[in-house]
Amino acid sequence: MSGLTPEEKYAKRLELERPVLGAFWCWLNSIHVLQSSALGKAVTYAKNQKQFMENYLLDGRCSLSNNIAENSIRPFTLGRKNWLFADTPKGASASAAVYSIVETAKANGLNVYTYLNYLFLYMPNTDHRNDPEALEELMPWSPLVQAECKK
Repeated sequence: MSGLTPEEKYAKRLELERPVLGAFWCWLNSIHVLQSSALGKAVTYAKNQKQFMENYLLDGRCSLSNNIAENSIRPFTLGRKNWLFADTPKGASASAAVYSIVETAKANGLNVYTYLNYLFLYMPNTDHRNDPEALEELMPWSPLVQAECKK
């Protein structure tokens, strides 16, 4: 589904993937397993996760897999001992926020330096608290940001 807009992905998922998931849930509800067995525990776990497993159907921007997010935080988790000595909890929180912005910019193919400059230039002039649309325009996937900050 790469190359499709979020709206097109949403429509395709409803058309192609929702029926497959529906069949899976019907099958899962029809099998009889011993609840205390490993398979029984797996079935119960899957049933309990149904609403979360179907969240990606609600928004074309979401992905079923979180591999991109997992891979992008790997360097952070490998280096977390280096960050154990953040001066304060607020400092650690600020570091995490900046790291998240940088990695999200990278994941969206932006030049990080250009994107940060863009944010520092335009974010102070937006009323993003009262106008969420203004904040959406600053996101790394925004067409305007893509045009200004693409590598």
